[in-house]
Amino acid sequence: MEDIMVYFGEFAGTMILIVLGNGVVANVVLAKTKGNNSGWIVIAIGWGLAVAMAVCITGWISGAHLNPAVTIALAVTGAGGASMSLMTVFLYVSSQLAGAIAGSCLVYLN
Repeated sequence: MEDIMVYFGEFAGTMILIVLGNGVVANVVLAKTKGNNSGWIVIAIGWGLAVAMAVCITGWISGAHLNPAVTIALAVTGAGGASMSLMTVFLYVSSQLAGAIAGSCLVYLN
């Protein structure tokens, strides 16, 4: 049961990251939004807050890798003193990709 929560944490954290990050970009770029042409500083702050929120919400569950590159780097280097099996890396990355797809679909639907 604990393993399922770890993977759900990665899914939810990545989804939150993409919804908030891509949501702020959509707000700045799309023509009929209130934040249209707000500029790069709004995007930068929005993405920074998106990362902070995702890490704060799911960090205690899964370690908040939230990115396949982070998961693979931690698995290869063995950072943090924990070695990850190939199957664990695969499940982490799969959860992150599913969360990213779900988050992108939510931004698109909105």
